[in-house]
Amino acid sequence: MERVVRVLFPECREEALEDLYADLRFPEIAGRPFLYLNMVATADGAAHLGGRTRGMGGAADRVAFRRLREHCDVVLVGAGTVRLEGYGPPRLDPRAQERRRRRGSPPVPRLAVVSARLHLDPSLKLFAEPRNRPVVITTEDADPFRRRALEAVAEVVAFGRGSVDLPQALTWLYESGVRRVLCEGGPSLNAHLLAAKVVDELFLTVAPLLAGGAAGRIVAGPVGGPLRLALRELREYGGELLARYQVVR
Repeated sequence: MERVVRVLFPECREEALEDLYADLRFPEIAGRPFLYLNMVATADGAAHLGGRTRGMGGAADRVAFRRLREHCDVVLVGAGTVRLEGYGPPRLDPRAQERRRRRGSPPVPRLAVVSARLHLDPSLKLFAEPRNRPVVITTEDADPFRRRALEAVAEVVAFGRGSVDLPQALTWLYESGVRRVLCEGGPSLNAHLLAAKVVDELFLTVAPLLAGGAAGRIVAGPVGGPLRLALRELREYGGELLARYQVVR
C-alpha cells in the first residue's frame, strides 16, 4: 500500500505517512504545561478490546503514537493503564531522539504516573531505567510504606488528600521546566483532567472496527457538563480517521 495520508481538513492534500504530525506547534500557557490527550477508539466508541488498546490502531495510529511522544516533555498516564498495558520506559528511535536534541529537549520524554493508592509494584519494567526515573504523582495521605518502596525507583511527589490534585501537579511540572504534557489515559484520568479544565487538545484515532459489548469510552466520569470541541485537523489512512480537536473554553 502506498504510504500516503489524505489530509481532509482544513485543506485537502496528501502527505507521507512518515511526516504525520512532524511539524506540530503548541502554544505556551502561563502557569501550567500545554496538555494534550492521545486516544484510540473503535467506530462504535469502545476505548479498548478486552481491556487493552493493543490491536485497535493501524499503521497511522502507530506513527501518531510515536510522533506525539516525540513532541512532549512528559508522558502522563494513570496507574491502571500502566498495569493493563504493561508500560515500560518511553522509547524513541535514534532519528526522533536527534530531532528532540536539536529542539533542546532530552532524547526521550519522562514518564509520570498518577496513582492515589500507590498500587504499583517497584519491580515493574517502567522503573527499570535508572537514567530516566519516572515520576509517581500521588496524594499526601498515600500509604507511607508503599511510598517508601517506590521512592527507591522513582521520584514520588504528593498533591491533595484523598485524590490527586491534578492542577497542583501540573503547576509543579511547569515549575520543573515541563512545557508540554501528553496524556495517554486511561479514561478515568482523562475525565479528571477534563473536569479540572486543564486539557487543551485531543488527538483521537477512530479505528475501522466495531467492538460491541460493554467496553468503556475514552472518558469515564463526569467532566462538568458537555465540553465543546473544535476540529483542527482530520486525516485518513487505510480506513483510520485521525482527528485533532481543540477543547473550547
